[in-house]
Amino acid sequence: MDSSIHFADQLRPTRSNVSQHNHAGGVYPIRVHSRSRVHKTSFDHKINEVDDPDGEDEDAGLRNEGDYKSRQNFNLRQIFFLAYQSVGVIYGDIGTSPLYVFSSTFSSAPVHIDLLGALSLIIWSITLMVTVKYVLIVLRADNEGEGGTFSTYSLLSRYANISNRDPREATMIRMERHLTDDLSRSNRNVRSAIEKSKFFRGLLKTIGVLAVSMVISDGILTPAQSVLGAVQGLNVAVPDISKSTVVGVTCAILILLFVVQPIGVTKISVVFAPIVIVWLAFNAGFGIYNLANYDYRILKAFNPYYAFAYLVRNKEQGWRSLGGILLSFTGVEALFADIGAFSRQAVQLSWLGYTYPCLLLAYSGQAAYISRFPEAYSNPFYNAAPKGWVIPSLVIAILAAVVASQAIITATFQLMAQIMKLSYFPQIKVVHTSTIYHGQLYVPAINWLMMVGTVLVAGIYNNTTSLGNAYGVCVMFVTFFDTCMVTLVAIVVWRMKAYLVFFPWLIIACFDGTFLSSSLVKVPDGAWFTLALSCVLAAVFILWRFGKEQQWFAEASDRFPTTHFVATRSDGKLQLSERFGEKTLSSIEGFGIFFDKAGETTPIVFSNFIRKLVTAPEVIVFFHLRPLETPSVAPENRYSVSRLAIPNCYRLVVRHGYMDEVITPDLASLVFEKVRHHIVVRALDTEKADAVTSGADARDTGTLEHLNNTSKISGKTLEPDHVSSLEPSSLSEVVPTNSATPSSSSNFPSHLNTTSSRLAALERAYNHEILYIVGKEQMTVKQGTNLVRKWLLEAFLFLRENTRTKVASLGLDRERVIEVGFVKEV
Repeated sequence: MDSSIHFADQLRPTRSNVSQHNHAGGVYPIRVHSRSRVHKTSFDHKINEVDDPDGEDEDAGLRNEGDYKSRQNFNLRQIFFLAYQSVGVIYGDIGTSPLYVFSSTFSSAPVHIDLLGALSLIIWSITLMVTVKYVLIVLRADNEGEGGTFSTYSLLSRYANISNRDPREATMIRMERHLTDDLSRSNRNVRSAIEKSKFFRGLLKTIGVLAVSMVISDGILTPAQSVLGAVQGLNVAVPDISKSTVVGVTCAILILLFVVQPIGVTKISVVFAPIVIVWLAFNAGFGIYNLANYDYRILKAFNPYYAFAYLVRNKEQGWRSLGGILLSFTGVEALFADIGAFSRQAVQLSWLGYTYPCLLLAYSGQAAYISRFPEAYSNPFYNAAPKGWVIPSLVIAILAAVVASQAIITATFQLMAQIMKLSYFPQIKVVHTSTIYHGQLYVPAINWLMMVGTVLVAGIYNNTTSLGNAYGVCVMFVTFFDTCMVTLVAIVVWRMKAYLVFFPWLIIACFDGTFLSSSLVKVPDGAWFTLALSCVLAAVFILWRFGKEQQWFAEASDRFPTTHFVATRSDGKLQLSERFGEKTLSSIEGFGIFFDKAGETTPIVFSNFIRKLVTAPEVIVFFHLRPLETPSVAPENRYSVSRLAIPNCYRLVVRHGYMDEVITPDLASLVFEKVRHHIVVRALDTEKADAVTSGADARDTGTLEHLNNTSKISGKTLEPDHVSSLEPSSLSEVVPTNSATPSSSSNFPSHLNTTSSRLAALERAYNHEILYIVGKEQMTVKQGTNLVRKWLLEAFLFLRENTRTKVASLGLDRERVIEVGFVKEV
């Protein structure tokens, strides 16, 4: 590997008052920046020298339980409010299907017996595919509250060794693989077969990625289909309206829909929920009216016999008509993906308590009207509306159709956030829109790309019949993928006996397969577009993941503790370890801050810096930002400092929530304060422990108790403002030189082990020079790599070179930055 260093102009040190927190920066809630003043205080007590040999890297709570992704719990009031919100977001697509299901199922006026069979198919499709399969079963296969096929794959990967893991997952994702002895023989065999088969592992990954791609592809069509279907209702009120007017109004509404997305799911749903509630009430009311006035006997369709009889009687034509029937439950894939924003309980409550019965009444009422007026099948909702209700129903239908698009838009945001977290796509900006409901997201770049794609699709296809031909195939693929994934979850995660799971899977898979085979007929007529787009997106996702896995393998040589690279000689000087030649490291006077991606082992930039330059700053700090999926991190949990095995080397982990802002006008001041606070507090804790053990003077112990009662910071007992005011030079003056005896286990001289020496070195380095040392990792393809792998890696590296680094968002003083370039072969 080659190494290069790029200096950003001439380095000129600058200083800010360390005690001024508003200069140092830190982590603050975005809307509540701290403006408190700092009061300087001095201590007249003694801090004894502490013999604290540097033998191993510390782990000062770096893997906190709170860092893991966990399910958010809601009280009863919040669940009811989320259920209300979910009506406005999740059910727009399924809820507006009564606009076009009958017209998509029949190509001519149906006879009564066929109408009865089609209605029976619709009723039982909604019941089995949505209520039983998804709402009662699939929603339980969430991954800590996140939904969608990809989250199910992520859940499986936590319980089975089916994927290579990002090294950073150790602190963010809890692995919970069941012990082999805790599984039955059939469960063990299934898990073992998956883990040992490279084909099955690859198949599961591909299924997860394809499902995301297909939902996003349908997300381009769904808004156009829903809004265009509603606006075409203008033909009922204004028969001579031109097609260009219909398309123009549709595009304008679509643009407006995407423009309002930045305000967030909560605000959007509060506005949209009443629209969908009223829309579903209209459908239920019209259904009751038509059943009472035209043909209540159509309710015989609740007998599934009529569904089977319809398929047997119509043979191939009946099978083809399933492509229209499946439109009654399109949007169910978004329902699963959207539970991350609303919770499983809220979705179950809103579906079973309101949406499901309203839709059953809607379809039954339309069928009752069509049985009396068969030609009404072509526009069932408007034709079946009672006299005088056409215009109000047109207005609410258009509004509901606009809302219908929200389900797939929100689902797309959820899925994109999932694949980015698991390194299947480059990191782009994700905005959390609620401090109360953590799963509500907005992804700006995806929003605007979807807007462009949807408007183009609406303009090109320009009618719901053409869009309907392209719509639905991806939905059925995703529902089939969900069936397979949840079956594996039942065996591997829920530990259900494999033979008990097989028959339910077979029954549901037959339903999925029947609808899927019918929808494939649409491929030549337009469904090829969504399938092709899905394949392109899936290829990008898999390519990025493949490249990231190769990058992790290449970086594996640097993922070791500091002692793997550096050793301390008997005279206190540092040298490279034996495996790297044992060269003595020269010392740079200054305070070196190395940016650390993982926050667990030695940063790659540091290992390359010392190995290639054979030098190190006098004081070294590994700085790591760890984002957590919570709005804000409590002050006492934001900063974790640990001391590493080599002298004057520390790690600072800064935890922050998605609504926190990392303010760093002078990052070095912040780092300096936190490291000094750690050194002093550790010394006090050690002295107190020794005093309690040895029965020290009561007066000294009382002083310590006074300190302990001052404040609780990071689980310690020292006021941070007081620590900031302590001057290391004054501390070293009052500390007795013979107050501690170095331990024989120390690997270097005692003068390097003392609190005063560490504080003095920290102060000296900080006052001399500050260096921000950032890694610029270049990657090249190994010589002799086969052609296909080389092309894939070259494509990955091209994408990688054009993505923005996280460190760039810190706004560092470029005059203090050293960028260390190094090369890794993949």
